[in-house]
Amino acid sequence: MPPEPQREAESLRGSRRSSRRLPRRAAVGRRSFTSTLKALDELAASGAHVSIRITDLDRGTTVLSGDDYLTLPIAGLGVVPLLIEVAAGFESGALDPLEIIERSSVDPVAVAGVWQHLKAPALPLVDLAVLTASTGDALAANALLHRVGLEAVHVRIAQLGLTRTAVLDRVRDERGPDDAPHFALGSANELAEIFAALVNTQTVSPAVSAQVAEWLSLNHDLSLIAASTGLDPFAHENDQHGLLFINKTGRDAGVRVEAGVLAGPRAGVAYALIVCFDDVSIMHRMRAHDAFRTLGVELMEYVH
Repeated sequence: MPPEPQREAESLRGSRRSSRRLPRRAAVGRRSFTSTLKALDELAASGAHVSIRITDLDRGTTVLSGDDYLTLPIAGLGVVPLLIEVAAGFESGALDPLEIIERSSVDPVAVAGVWQHLKAPALPLVDLAVLTASTGDALAANALLHRVGLEAVHVRIAQLGLTRTAVLDRVRDERGPDDAPHFALGSANELAEIFAALVNTQTVSPAVSAQVAEWLSLNHDLSLIAASTGLDPFAHENDQHGLLFINKTGRDAGVRVEAGVLAGPRAGVAYALIVCFDDVSIMHRMRAHDAFRTLGVELMEYVH
């Protein structure tokens, strides 16, 4: 991975592209992210690693960035390049969407998902992709990764031009000294770029972009940034208020991540926020979650 650029200041606020407060534009209402910056600065001051990137989709400009170049653990968000590789395989014919995968072909893992609780001992690849995107199903993700191969995902990441994103290993309940320390790594900058490319149909091909975006639109986890959208976690792909929304979250011990696209009547953004913190108490965890929800409120103000 390329070397990290030198930080201009220690605080999150000081590491943004401009040291001044972002200007408000009256034509689109409140556009300040003051509350978000305060919440993230407090997390950074408590020792958390914080990385954020928000990009305006219409203008292609950076709305907000802070340490967005840092490569940090991204937990379940690592399935996004995996899903891109699977969708590309479907399009090229290298993979049959209806190929049946036996659950017994992968090692048991219980950290997340529903397949472990289902009676069906085997599912087609396309259903595994849906489970991976919608419920963060660890067994389904591992089955996909086993089928396409870790090396193929590495090649796909390189073809996408991502230099700070990596899928290191399968999902595990516990990581021993001989295992990779994390499932996946990434930066807020590249995560936001991935989601912007998906909605702009620039990922591999328009068909691949549309397929992956469709899978991600089924994501049930709207508990972090997306909590402020008011969308139904189980049916939000066709919102009556005109919101376009896709997202993916990542969770691990001391790691919370969310990236996605949120578009409303006035604007659209691609966003990513990574917070790595000491998960020593429920209050430490809730403080991190509160920062995500604060950002969600201000993103809604931005797009409306």
